[in-house]
Amino acid sequence: MKITNIRTYIVDPLILTGGGRQRPLRWMFVRVDTDEGITGWGEGSSYPNHGSDMIGFGVLAAREALIGEDPTNIEPLWQKLFRRHTSVGARGIASGVVSAIDIALWDITGKAANKPVYQLLGGKMRDDVDLYANGWFDGCETPDQYAQQARDVVLAAGHTALKLSPLHQDEANQRTGGISPEAADTASDIVAAIREAVGPNHEILIDAHGNFNVPTAIRLGNRLFEESNIGWFEEPVPAESNAALKLVRPQMAVPISIGERLFTRHDFVEIFESRLADYIMPDICLAGGITEMRKIANMAEAYHIPFSPHDAMGSLQIVSGAQLCMTLPNFYRLEHSMGRIASYNRYLQEPLNFHDGKLTLSDKPGLGVEMNVDEIERTAIEMEFPEALL
Repeated sequence: MKITNIRTYIVDPLILTGGGRQRPLRWMFVRVDTDEGITGWGEGSSYPNHGSDMIGFGVLAAREALIGEDPTNIEPLWQKLFRRHTSVGARGIASGVVSAIDIALWDITGKAANKPVYQLLGGKMRDDVDLYANGWFDGCETPDQYAQQARDVVLAAGHTALKLSPLHQDEANQRTGGISPEAADTASDIVAAIREAVGPNHEILIDAHGNFNVPTAIRLGNRLFEESNIGWFEEPVPAESNAALKLVRPQMAVPISIGERLFTRHDFVEIFESRLADYIMPDICLAGGITEMRKIANMAEAYHIPFSPHDAMGSLQIVSGAQLCMTLPNFYRLEHSMGRIASYNRYLQEPLNFHDGKLTLSDKPGLGVEMNVDEIERTAIEMEFPEALL
């Protein structure tokens, strides 16, 4: 079998906020065709909008290195793509390119073998993939509104864990990594209201988005842990260096989750060796696809660290992540954006099977889904690619 063509589609999933405004978001799907008529699909979506655009350009630029190759030679092709970018930095956009193509190659390999990807990865450890809920709070402003939404949306869907980002900074504090006393109090009140609404056994996970300086991160994380027993404090400090994390780690009582902004297993070595995180949460669309995510998870297992992938983008991000999570002994939960279920499904021929806070995958070969090509083409955004890439 040989690769004959690679195409990219930048789509607008038309996700609305609670206020009815369209969220500025783009997803990037990759289609890999073969001479045997088997097609594989992958995803390389990223924030902000132009993150998906740049990865899409990168995939087309890498196409000439893949045409004529056997798509089932996944590891050699992963190494080929990764190594060709090391002179310009093989992380970030470059690892996003590798990720998108890698996911599509696993889809092809599963379809060729007539087996789901999770079977190729060693077989399933579980029948369903446990999820935690994100994207459930659009339109919420007051603590009471957050509490009601947690009851009416999250608990009603059977979730036992939820995540939110209540720590809002004004422009001045964004520059310094601080937060106003009023904003910190508001976040505290919101989390306390949610805790009262969901009860003591429901996990509340807080995302700091890497926004805070060392003393602010320590103060906020410990406060929310002491007041509301949050389950983790995610990315408390910027991810550009581990120096700040090394200062924060010994002074925080709350468990720390790290990894959304780290790329490939190489970025996780110091995290594991220095015990800088209690959970890791790499992104399958950025960290190297299924191939590399599996290696990162295996490294984490040796340190007894739970693996909980970041998932805030499109249909194939959650599906490919779930295929991997089915096989991992140290899997914790997969992130799931409740506000994007309709958008996930619009690009698939059959809706995903969400139930009771879980995702059940089909046993169909490859990623287990078929793409709705008509909808992808209908919502695709015309991109001005250089003529050499077309």
